[in-house]
Amino acid sequence: MKHLIIAGVPRAGKSTLARRAAKALGWQHVSMDAVIAGFEQCFPETGVDTGLSVNAGKPSLDILRIISGKMAPFLRAMTSPEEYDHKNGPMIIDMYQILPEDYVKSSLSENCDILYLLTGDVSPEERFAIQKKYDTPEDYTFDLPDQERMEGCEELVAQSRLIREQCQQYGLRYYETAREREAVFQEIMASLESRH
Repeated sequence: MKHLIIAGVPRAGKSTLARRAAKALGWQHVSMDAVIAGFEQCFPETGVDTGLSVNAGKPSLDILRIISGKMAPFLRAMTSPEEYDHKNGPMIIDMYQILPEDYVKSSLSENCDILYLLTGDVSPEERFAIQKKYDTPEDYTFDLPDQERMEGCEELVAQSRLIREQCQQYGLRYYETAREREAVFQEIMASLESRH
């Protein structure tokens, strides 16, 4: 049975959906944020850096492309049947830094299905308003100044639109979650439960 990657932009609901799906299906949940943070701190020579040092000053789309290109082969190795003990059951992996083009190029589809959660069907201003309304103290954006939040929303809308274009190009599933998130999650859960 294939693993499932729930990918997409930050604050689109990846971790929430991954936890829900893992519980419903009885699968393992793996959050790649911690893995990527480990790469950043322990193996800076890999260039897996979300902007803290190696990639500082680069546009967010460039950083996303760099990290995606490095993480796709890592995921391929991590989920390889030769490396992974299937007695533990399949994994649901939630992650930000994997572009559709790298998922396809690395042949990850042999080991993993993928779906993307995006917020590209709103303007940056709409995304900002939604984010501000629902931010909680647990969210990394909660204490950011409004200007920094707005800049982040502009980047995430642009990233969502790039990912959506690539999903359409490669025939991969994607869902817009800026509006009606719970209804979208219910649709995805029904699809997952019927397949597995």
